[in-house]
Amino acid sequence: MAEAGLAKPTPMTAGQLIKLVEHGLQLAQTADRADLRKRLEQAAGRLRDPSVRVIVVGEFKQGKSKLINALVNAPVCPVDDDIATSVPTVVRHGEPASAAILVPKADSDGGEEGSVERQPIPIEDIAAYVSEQGNPGNSKKLVAAEVYLPRKILTGGLTVIDSPGVGGMGSSHTLTTLTALPTADAMLLVSDASQEYTEPELRFLRQAMRITPSVVGVLSKTDLYPEWRRVADMDRSRLDTVAPDIPLFPLSSDLRLEASRLQDAELNGESGFPALVRHLRNEIVGKSERLQRRHVSQDLLSVTENLRLSLQSELDALENPAGTPRMIAGLELAKTEADDLRKRSARWQVTLSDGISDLIADMEYDLRDRLRRIQREAEAAIDQGDPGPTWNEFSKWLEECSAAAISDTFVWTSERAHWLASQVAEHFAADEVRIPALRVSDTGDALDPVEEMPALDPGRINPMQKVLIGMRGSYGGVLMFGLLTGIFGMALINPLSVGAGLLLGRKAYREDREARLKRRRGEAKALVRRQIDDVTFQVGKQLKDRLRLVQRSIRDHFTEIAEEHHRSLSDSVAVAQKAATTFTLQKDVRIRDIKAELKKVDALHAAAAAVATEVAASRPFAPVAAG
Repeated sequence: MAEAGLAKPTPMTAGQLIKLVEHGLQLAQTADRADLRKRLEQAAGRLRDPSVRVIVVGEFKQGKSKLINALVNAPVCPVDDDIATSVPTVVRHGEPASAAILVPKADSDGGEEGSVERQPIPIEDIAAYVSEQGNPGNSKKLVAAEVYLPRKILTGGLTVIDSPGVGGMGSSHTLTTLTALPTADAMLLVSDASQEYTEPELRFLRQAMRITPSVVGVLSKTDLYPEWRRVADMDRSRLDTVAPDIPLFPLSSDLRLEASRLQDAELNGESGFPALVRHLRNEIVGKSERLQRRHVSQDLLSVTENLRLSLQSELDALENPAGTPRMIAGLELAKTEADDLRKRSARWQVTLSDGISDLIADMEYDLRDRLRRIQREAEAAIDQGDPGPTWNEFSKWLEECSAAAISDTFVWTSERAHWLASQVAEHFAADEVRIPALRVSDTGDALDPVEEMPALDPGRINPMQKVLIGMRGSYGGVLMFGLLTGIFGMALINPLSVGAGLLLGRKAYREDREARLKRRRGEAKALVRRQIDDVTFQVGKQLKDRLRLVQRSIRDHFTEIAEEHHRSLSDSVAVAQKAATTFTLQKDVRIRDIKAELKKVDALHAAAAAVATEVAASRPFAPVAAG
C-alpha cells in the first residue's frame, strides 16, 4: 500500500499558473525589466488561450463532418449525400451556443495584412456559409467559420476543425489542408471502411507526419460495411509502414448519434467513440497541457534567475563591502563574456544570412526541378495522344501534380528552416537557447494568384466539315485526271477521275487531321509551359516571402536571448558599484528591501521549479520548439 507521503501533488490549475505569471510580471515591472515582461506576457497569452487544435482531414464524402457532429453531439457541420464542405469549420467551447464567420479585412480598413473580421451569424444558417451547396467553391471568400458549443468534451481547450475534402489527396485543396497543419496540435485522418488506405492517402500521411507528429487514423462508417474488420487490419498494416505508433480507431458516427438520442451506454461503446475521446483527452489535450506547463515553468525559472542575479549582487555588495571589489571584478568578467556573446552575434547573423540565402536558392531549384519534371511528363503525354478530347482530365492531372510538388517543396523547406535555427542556436550556450516556432509551411494561398488552365480546342469536326475537307483535296485530282483522260475522248467526270479524286480527298483529309493534331499538341504544350511558368513565378515569390519571415523570426528570437543575458549582467555590475558608495543608513533600508524582494523572487522560483518537477514526473518530453 502506497504511503501518504508518496502521493502525487495536485497539479496547478491554469488559473493558478496565470497568477504565478502575473506575480512574475509585477516583479519584472519593479525591476524595470521590459524584456522580461515581454517574455512573461507571451506566456500569459498562451495560458489564457489554451486551445488544442485538432484538424480533421480526408477525401470527399468520407464522413468527416458527421464524425465531428457525433463527437460533440450536435449538428454543427452540414451533412448530406450531395453536400460537401467548402470552408473550414472551427468548433470550440462557448456559452451560449453561437456561430460566426471570419472574412478577410479590406485594405482600406487599415488592418494588418492577413487580418480577419469576425461576423456573427445565426447558428442554424451555418450550412449556407460552409457547404459546397451554399457557398460553391468558397465564392463568398470566407477564411473560416466558428461554432461555439457548451460541451464537456470541449472544456479543456479542445478545438476541432472540419476541413474541406482534399479530392484525391493531390489537389490544391490538399495543399491548403497540408499547410494548415503547422498551426494544429494533432490531425485525424478519416477514411471510410469501404476500402483500405490508398496510395495518395498514405502519401499525404507521410507529408503530414513531417509537419505534425500527432496523427490519428480514423476508420469511419463501420456500420455500413460488414467487412470493416478486415479493412481495419489492412489499414493497420499500411499505417505500420509509415509509423508503427499511429493509433487507428474504427468508428460509427450513426451509432454514436443514436446512442446519444437513446442514452444507451452499450450502443455508445459499440460506436468506438469512447476510445477516441480518451485518446483526445489523455494523449492530445493532456500532452498539450504538459507542454504548456513546461514552457511556463521554463520562462518563470529564467526570469527569476535573471532578477535574482542583480538583487543578489547588490545585497552582497551592501552586506560585504570588503568583498565588493572582487565581486565586481567577477561580474565585469561575466559582462565581458556577455559582450563577447553580443559580438558573436555578428557570427550567428552571418550563419543566419548565409543559411537563408542558401535555403532560398536550394528551395527555388527544388521547386523548379519538380515542376520541370512535371512539364516533361506532360509534354510526353501530349505527344502520345490527342490532348483535345481529354483536356479537362489532363488539366486536373496537371493541377494535382503541381499541388503535390509544391507541398513537397514547402514541407522540405519547413524542415530545412528548423535545421537552420538549430545551426544558429549552436552559437549560444546550450542552457540558454530555445528554438523559435516557425510557420514556414503556412502557404495555403500559394496557388491563389495562379489562373486556371485555358480551354483547348477539342478537335471534333462534324461530318459536313469532313466532306468539305475531302472535296477540297479531291478537286485537283478529279480535274487533273479528267483532263488527262479527255485525250482519249472520255468525259471530265469519269470513273478514273472520280477514283483519283476519292484517293486524293482521303489523303487530304488525313493530312488535315494530322496537321490539326500537330497544331493542338503545339497549343497544349504552350499552355502547359505558360501554366508551369505562372506557378513557378507565383509560388517562388511566396516561398521567398515565407523564408524572409523565417529569417526575421530567428534573428529577433536570438537577439532577445543575447540582449536579455547582457542586460542582467550589466544591471548587476551597476547596482554593485552603486552599493559600494551607499551610506550606512541607506544600506540598512536597502538591504531590507532587497531581502524582501529576493524572498518574493525565490518563492516564485520555487513554485516554477515545482511545476517543472511535476511536468517532468508526468511524462518524458522530446525536444520541442518554443511556442
